Amino acid sequence: MATAADRATKRTRIYLRSEVEKHNTAKDCWVVHNNRVYDVSQFLEDHPGGDDLILNWAGKDITEVMQDPIEHSHSDSAYQVLDEYQIGRLGQEECITNPDFEFTDDWHPDDTDNVKDWERNQFLDLNRPLIMQVWNSDFSKAFYLQQVHQPRHLPRPARLFGPWYLEIFTMTSWYVVPLIWLPVAGYLLRQSIIQQTAAGLSTSTALSRSGACFLVGNVIWTFLEYTMHRFLFHIDEHLPDRPFFLMLHFLLHGIHHYIPMDRMRLVMPPLLFFALQTPFTKLAHKLFPAWMANGIISGAFVFYVAYDVMHYALHHTKLPEYVRKQKSYHMEHHYKEPELGFGVTSPFWDRVFGTTFVSRPKDAPPKLSAKA
Repeated sequence: MATAADRATKRTRIYLRSEVEKHNTAKDCWVVHNNRVYDVSQFLEDHPGGDDLILNWAGKDITEVMQDPIEHSHSDSAYQVLDEYQIGRLGQEECITNPDFEFTDDWHPDDTDNVKDWERNQFLDLNRPLIMQVWNSDFSKAFYLQQVHQPRHLPRPARLFGPWYLEIFTMTSWYVVPLIWLPVAGYLLRQSIIQQTAAGLSTSTALSRSGACFLVGNVIWTFLEYTMHRFLFHIDEHLPDRPFFLMLHFLLHGIHHYIPMDRMRLVMPPLLFFALQTPFTKLAHKLFPAWMANGIISGAFVFYVAYDVMHYALHHTKLPEYVRKQKSYHMEHHYKEPELGFGVTSPFWDRVFGTTFVSRPKDAPPKLSAKA
């Protein structure tokens, strides 16, 4: 039996209207009254006017109909009974996509008004550390995903944890990535060559074979970039509806969509990349001889560095023509449709798997307002 504390907690949960609309059967009947959400499934048989009256409004807003004496008159006690079935409230309804967005060279988002954003959405308070807010929240997954894909903008790096000794592990300058991983890639390529010459091959043969493996690693990285972005970072559909998993999603990629212009969270922290690459490098060494695996991994690491540095540049640097087109493509992923356009360095795999979107003509004026 639910305690008073359990009921109080349930009443704080935030849902979207689209979620409520799915609960529209006799066994699963939700309604909305004054922006509060009620599960009246167990009350249907006890309703004095019959269950049909409620089922006609299953999944809908009953605020006006309960005040209509012609439809059905309700006493004060009826509202008291209804209160016992409250399970949450409605969150702010806003579209997570912006189909009119078009990137232009002079585009730059306005800073978010933190106070107004909190008053309107009651999602996360940008003036306080964010991670514990997500951990202690009671958002529904749908509300969380809707909000996290509506970009906010701060004039400073956001605070995730608060204490500096935790915060430093979440913030990475772009140049840290090449400083760490390019030497590692160079070492692995050298090992690939040494391992072959130690087996009796000539230096020229070893160089050509390691070079071929290096190129294979380049291609493999582009595929990993696409698949990890699409199926790991955007695991939205299969994400469990629990605060712990929402927090993991927020740490892994949600923070980037929520505050996409945060300079200190545009490249991957070294510890996170180390964790992500470990199973792939182990797999490479199981599938291939050591010299071949090292050559492939070296090529993948170099392209990873190119990916992360380019990703930073897409958000914060004026770029040559090709990269500028890719910047427009990537900005549409953030501000237009987060479930399309997963390729960062190239749209190649998006074209292969049908996850591209078509931009509006360049001469069409942008309609996006980034103010929040």
